[in-house]
Amino acid sequence: MEVLRGSEQQAPLDASADVVIVGSGAGGAIVARELAAAGLDVVVLEEGGYWARRDYAAMTPSNTFRRLAREAALGAAVGLGDTPLMSVLSGRCVGGSSVLTGGVCLRVPGMIHRQWVRELGLGEMSAEALEDDYAAVEATVHAEEVPEAMRSRATERFVEGAARLGVPLRPLRRNTSGCRGEGRCNFGCPHGAKMSVDVSVLPDAAAHGARLVCDALVDRVEMKGDQVIGVSGRFVDPDTGKARVPFRIAAHTVVVACGALHTPLLLRRSGLRSRHLGRNLTLHPSTRVFALFDERVDGWDGAFQSVYSDALLEREGITFINAFGPPNLLAPGFPGVGQRHRDYVRRLPHMAAMGAFVHDAGGGAVHRWLGREPLVTYRMVREDAARVFSAIRWLADMALAAGAVEVVLPVFGAPTIKSRADLDAFMASPPSIRRVECCCFHPLGTARMSARDADGVVSQRGAVWGTRGLYVADGSVLPTSIGVNSQLAIMAVARRIARGIA
Repeated sequence: MEVLRGSEQQAPLDASADVVIVGSGAGGAIVARELAAAGLDVVVLEEGGYWARRDYAAMTPSNTFRRLAREAALGAAVGLGDTPLMSVLSGRCVGGSSVLTGGVCLRVPGMIHRQWVRELGLGEMSAEALEDDYAAVEATVHAEEVPEAMRSRATERFVEGAARLGVPLRPLRRNTSGCRGEGRCNFGCPHGAKMSVDVSVLPDAAAHGARLVCDALVDRVEMKGDQVIGVSGRFVDPDTGKARVPFRIAAHTVVVACGALHTPLLLRRSGLRSRHLGRNLTLHPSTRVFALFDERVDGWDGAFQSVYSDALLEREGITFINAFGPPNLLAPGFPGVGQRHRDYVRRLPHMAAMGAFVHDAGGGAVHRWLGREPLVTYRMVREDAARVFSAIRWLADMALAAGAVEVVLPVFGAPTIKSRADLDAFMASPPSIRRVECCCFHPLGTARMSARDADGVVSQRGAVWGTRGLYVADGSVLPTSIGVNSQLAIMAVARRIARGIA
């Protein structure tokens, strides 16, 4: 796949196309492929750099984050009121966040689709309306079940414990082909087995004539009245981030696919005014527990993620999902200092992990800040805080039911749990939610879809209300939290938007 590196351009660029797509992640890549295949002249502009599979396969996990993730994976949502600070991971490279995900491909649950149709009037966002788009995307990225043989013994212990509590953990579906179970999905698969969009979608777009440009920071979508006429920006140095040579691409159709954190900033810089823009941010606040067993369970020996459960999603708003990252990134999260911390590191082969996230109400916002990255704020509603603590209790119960001799809670200063009596005592008087270690991976909703222009930013076809030729096709258009990983939903909705444009 040929990619024009903007950082190597010495002279200003002035070009034209039928369609300009800003962003090359899950949404932008799908739109590029669909429109290029339809015969349109497509240019894809990506702010981040281009790293071929062989490049990121050779990187250490920490170096992958430094080079391919926004803010070197140190971005965070600032908690307002009684809300914890939450890390937020997103990609900044050709392929976007899809390069840095575990590859999970789950459809939006039926309960969410029904809410969109019945409560929000989004008849075109029903499960039936998106069936063909889901199926097409699943085929494109090779969504397949993780076989039981790919589970680590650590995962099997949690499966056993959850079953004893009546919470079945089922196989995940991921976009993989030839996975070897090395647990590096979130850092770029070293074997090219993860079918992220830089592997599965963008090469096809390029084969149909789409032009891909990296190191290209778009400053504005240019408008003449309410009609889009193109985009302008600057090529940036990939190491320093400093803008250098200007460019302008003329086009009568522009698709913004910068993700829920950056799409609202670009639209505001371009003159769009909507009270919903940058608001209604959902994040799926996530947490996890570590469990220690007498036997060796080698949590890293298998797929990074292999099982999940949505059995409590409708009743309690909780989704369970396993993940076990590289040991050098897990170890800093263990409790204690000095000898106590070293003891936990030495026991890593006996340690298992299980996580959960909550289907949140949407208390976040994205603001323009001092530098390139936005200020992300989030105020967790009381119900969601209760769900987080409920998730922690369920996870600890699963571990104890599986025979764990010790459970490490994701709560700063909390004692380790060695029995249900310990767990009951802790949960009888839980601390402030601000002491819970939380992270987020699925920002959505900051340019949400609506049936009327007064209720959102884009129509059901992804068109920005009050404009001609301007569309959004990324996670920012999803109108609510979805309770499952967002990659497949973003791609399916992007395909539907692209077919409408074509």
